[in-house]
Amino acid sequence: MEWNLLFGHLAVVGGFLLAAILVMSILRKQRTSSAAFAWLLAIFFVPYVGVPFYLMFGGRKLKRDAHTKADIHLEVQETIPLAEADPIDTMLREYDIPGATSGNEVRLCPTGIDIYNELVKLIENAEHQILITTFILSRDEVGKDIVRRLARKAASGVTVRLLLDDIGSMFTSRRFLKELIANGGKVAYFMPLFRAPFHGNSNLRNHRKIAIADQTCVLAGGTNIANEYIGPEPWPDRWTDLSFVLRGPAVRHYIEVFQSDWLFAYGEKVNIIPPCTKGSDISGKGVMQVVPSGPDVPRDPVHDALLTAAFTAEKRLWIVTPYYVPDEALAQALRLAALRGVDLRVVVPAKSNHALADLARGTHLRELEQCGGRVVKYPHMVHAKVIVVDDRLAVVGSANMDMRSLFLNYEIVMFTYSEADVKPVSDWVQGLINESSEGTPQVGMIRDTVEGVARLVAPLL
Repeated sequence: MEWNLLFGHLAVVGGFLLAAILVMSILRKQRTSSAAFAWLLAIFFVPYVGVPFYLMFGGRKLKRDAHTKADIHLEVQETIPLAEADPIDTMLREYDIPGATSGNEVRLCPTGIDIYNELVKLIENAEHQILITTFILSRDEVGKDIVRRLARKAASGVTVRLLLDDIGSMFTSRRFLKELIANGGKVAYFMPLFRAPFHGNSNLRNHRKIAIADQTCVLAGGTNIANEYIGPEPWPDRWTDLSFVLRGPAVRHYIEVFQSDWLFAYGEKVNIIPPCTKGSDISGKGVMQVVPSGPDVPRDPVHDALLTAAFTAEKRLWIVTPYYVPDEALAQALRLAALRGVDLRVVVPAKSNHALADLARGTHLRELEQCGGRVVKYPHMVHAKVIVVDDRLAVVGSANMDMRSLFLNYEIVMFTYSEADVKPVSDWVQGLINESSEGTPQVGMIRDTVEGVARLVAPLL
């Protein structure tokens, strides 16, 4: 009996000390007060759930021994000053993000069929090397088709490197990829969940989507490799998404991001073959800036660029996102933009694939509408991540308008400052708006309370 009392006493003391250590960690490391408050509530009121969940999912920009991923430092290329100094470009340069490069050529892929065809073309036309990062590689027919194509290219002598996120592609086993591996392709899983589940990095996922052929052509955006995203034929349940094909000097920065991710996940350095010091021989006029974000990038460049966009937009600020769960600073900046007369529109799916995210967005959207912003409900699931600022900037990439993407995930986006390339993005968004309805319905007390609770725990989503 005495031993039981002693063990019980030690358990209580140990639990108190662990809770105190975690509280100090939360107060020191959380980026936002809302995130810190949500974690504190979880630990204090449901400690048997909150403590292990924080140990598994609570880390942010952690640096721990072999689990440390080196910061990305993109090589500064021959950049050009914009016709008029852009506050976003200026801010990003201060964050050590290289300035925009000229001479790029970009082409939008506005449908899942277009994206699939471009991915197939990229794979089939590659002569030396194929590098692919994706959050999800499904085991469906589209996934099987892409893996078979990669396996054939590997068998022909092309270098193939495939990087998957361990949670996003948790059901895509090496057995599914055995033909690719047997033919000489290499596969890595980013930050395996069960390798070190209590190192706090299980919440830090690689959400980047990049496909590179021969280090001269990039297919990037927000699209995963699965039938709900892409495919050779129309499919009634396919999500609406947007990707793009890029050629030119900006390609190098996508290569450097892949190099960093692959070195961390596989321990192998991807050589730049053929040499790509100034990109491919493209004479395009596109002015592009590649912006990675996440634990391997100092500060939060994508989030802070969006803040800057909200404060500097003069005529319009259009946002397309599947999940609208911003932190309070960004939400307030957007409300202020609407109040000063900016044409602020947020395009979201009428119903997304995450019910909790839909609940968490409710109060945000109503507050935005009360300030003069317009909430646009697309009738189908839209997965694209797009920003249009006046006629001077368009942003397309992998980052959603939520705290997970802006503060936790490894993301990458492209900023384009050339008006000729901004317009197609703007036209694409206008097409969504034309098919949508506007407005958020009033809700009763119960729904309002549930949405308030969802908003409170949103930093943990």
